[in-house]
Amino acid sequence: MNYFVVGDVHGCYHTFSQLIAREWDKENEVLVQVGDLIDRGNHAPEVVAIARQMNAEWPEQAIFLKGNHELEMEEHVFHGPNPNWLRQGGAETLAQYEQADRDFESDMEWLRSRPLFFETDGLFVSHAGISLRAENPLVERDVYGILWNRSPLKNIGKLQIIGHTPRKEPLYEEQSHAWNIDTGAVYNGYLTGVKVKPNGEIIGFVNEKTDLRDI
Repeated sequence: MNYFVVGDVHGCYHTFSQLIAREWDKENEVLVQVGDLIDRGNHAPEVVAIARQMNAEWPEQAIFLKGNHELEMEEHVFHGPNPNWLRQGGAETLAQYEQADRDFESDMEWLRSRPLFFETDGLFVSHAGISLRAENPLVERDVYGILWNRSPLKNIGKLQIIGHTPRKEPLYEEQSHAWNIDTGAVYNGYLTGVKVKPNGEIIGFVNEKTDLRDI
């Protein structure tokens, strides 16, 4: 099986669903999404709904990772309030849930349980990557950890694919052998997916221009 890695969605339900319908080859690809399903866009509950449906139907082939926005939401719900999350799209996400026919607590538990990374012998996917400066990259609240890092990445001997920091186009860093595929869908950009072989060889990039209903 090859891999189809998709960047930060941020509540862009129409954009995400269109990209999946057009580009995901369920028979031959494992879908891996890098986290930040929620916040900032107009349709966070709908994005979570489709992600949960895909994960339930294809548990081994539709994998959704945790991003820093999922952690911020978790901290607000279980340890809150979290003003930082509310300022960065959380207030709007809560308002969307008040209007949606969704079980907020059930969705929150599912988001809370998302894995921090996905890896094969040639590929490592996470939200923000393995930093050169992280002593333990799996500490969720560490500024250099796998959910928050914006510093140079470590070359770990396999291809890293991350999101987290929006770019105008996918950016490759040769020294760390890493691609950032967050192309700012929620900022009227586009949502990027990359097709990858198990050994980390890039097959190609696809994208979906942001649907204006999402922002």
